[in-house]
Amino acid sequence: MSKREPVHCHVVEKAARDLLKERGVTLNAVAQIVFDMQLPYNKDLKMEECIDSVDKVLEKREIQHAILVGIELDKLAEKKQLSEPLQSIVEMDEGLFGVDETIALGSVFGYGSIAVTTFGYLDKQKIGIIKDLDTKQEGSINTFLDDLVCSIAANAASRLAHRLRDKQERLREEEIQRRDHEERIG
Repeated sequence: MSKREPVHCHVVEKAARDLLKERGVTLNAVAQIVFDMQLPYNKDLKMEECIDSVDKVLEKREIQHAILVGIELDKLAEKKQLSEPLQSIVEMDEGLFGVDETIALGSVFGYGSIAVTTFGYLDKQKIGIIKDLDTKQEGSINTFLDDLVCSIAANAASRLAHRLRDKQERLREEEIQRRDHEERIG
């Protein structure tokens, strides 16, 4: 038995991104969800920041692995290559089947409680491309993919929320330092 080398991270990332593209999921579509979720908290938010945040989330190995597994299961279900009763459960996106959410939710924990609660909200509300993926179209199965997109968007939104707070705190600290300096010289 020969020792196998680990798969290089760039290969995994490219495969995950290619699968999303193949399934019609673009960075812009996910970023639009992030933008809509974060705009009420950040009136100066720019779409480019949301795209960048989605891009950064897709660099995370745990997200990439979830994408590879989930989309592969969706594709196998489309080809009717899963064993029964799993084939029927995935094909009909059975309401009590929570494995799709579990895989997606597992990749949310690294971005904190904001990501977890945002994931739950997106999973229920089905905003933007998530709704498109969740709506049954002849021949396509996105049982796992819609939840994965919820995860990516939730992570990107949480990442932005944390960065906004960091920026606000830096600005506040700069204000305090400026005021202290003015008091000393004035």
